Amino acid sequence: MNFELNEEQQAVQQAARDFAQSVLKPGVIERDRDMKYPKDEVRQMGEMGFLGMMVSPEYGGGGMDTISYVLAMEEISKVDASCSVIMSVNNSLVCWGLETYGTEEQKQQYLTKLATGEWIGAFCLSEPEAGSDATSQRTTAVDMGDYYLLNGTKNWITNGSTSDVHLVMAQTDREKGHKGINCLIVETAWEGVSIGAKEDKLGIRASDTHTIMYNDVKVPKANRIGNEGFGFSFAMSTLNGGRIGIAAQALGIAGGAFELAVTYSKEREAFGKPICKHQAIAFKLADMAKDIEASKMLVYRAAWLKDKHMDYSGASAMAKLFASETAMKHTVEAVQVHGGYGYVREYHVERLMRDAKITQIYEGTSEVQRIVISRNVLKGQLYVPMWAEGGVLAD
Repeated sequence: MNFELNEEQQAVQQAARDFAQSVLKPGVIERDRDMKYPKDEVRQMGEMGFLGMMVSPEYGGGGMDTISYVLAMEEISKVDASCSVIMSVNNSLVCWGLETYGTEEQKQQYLTKLATGEWIGAFCLSEPEAGSDATSQRTTAVDMGDYYLLNGTKNWITNGSTSDVHLVMAQTDREKGHKGINCLIVETAWEGVSIGAKEDKLGIRASDTHTIMYNDVKVPKANRIGNEGFGFSFAMSTLNGGRIGIAAQALGIAGGAFELAVTYSKEREAFGKPICKHQAIAFKLADMAKDIEASKMLVYRAAWLKDKHMDYSGASAMAKLFASETAMKHTVEAVQVHGGYGYVREYHVERLMRDAKITQIYEGTSEVQRIVISRNVLKGQLYVPMWAEGGVLAD
């Protein structure tokens, strides 16, 4: 097996780490405290190519592999999970969905702007009564001949007030259940689209999470993605890849907390020696390192499977489940290592602990991931031998 990153992947990793440390870190505490959207930072992310990493250069993207994307997500998440979720939604859900299933006209009109960061996208699936049960869509898209009349409410929408275009799941034929759902491309500037107040959240506070309302919005038939009734399949397929992005976010949050805990444990002394020399702390660090490394293998493997065009639904669910639980568990431990200092903003770990929780919830809760994993187990479709030709990271 070849676990080495190639030169391009290493360069992406280093560029993301430098950007996170030099650009994102200086203002991250203020943005979290004030729920301040990172407008300038997101613009720079677009200029550096972080908002359309996997999109073909034909449409203005970087043409990179999923592993490169995961590496960038991981490094940015170590410092600012609010910025990384903006990046994740634009890359994993919006750009990937459009490039994979959109028409050439849709790609030229929308993907080219999204991949460069000129526009930001939002993925609109969740509703007040349709979270984990995504089939219960109450947003409707009535067929009016050459357009759909869209009405409904979507909530918990990342990039809610800053996005220029939404991918909206809506029910066109209730009698067909989930097979009657369509995905429509909707521009924020269209008449009938309105944005609710920004949610005051526990974590990822700088990202803008809003409710979006659609009132008699006219959506051209040309803005439907795929055939009639393809919307639910589109959403599930897109979320499979999105989970890799959130798994990478969780991995980065855990890794950032771990790095801070190691550094602090070497500097802080108690009973005449650095606290890292005390077994109680050293064993915490050992457990953190072990679980983060295991998470890394699951996340990178899921990305590799996606790049190889192999079935990655079970792998992405495993990666998200394990990495998110690792992030939650070990950000708490990082606060504990810092003692009282871990409870204040300036040491960063309390923010990482708050940011970690959402990774167990969005893009499929941990409970949903267990459903996906168990179904794959029972179908016998979960495992691909890691010793298969080419190794995990090699071409």
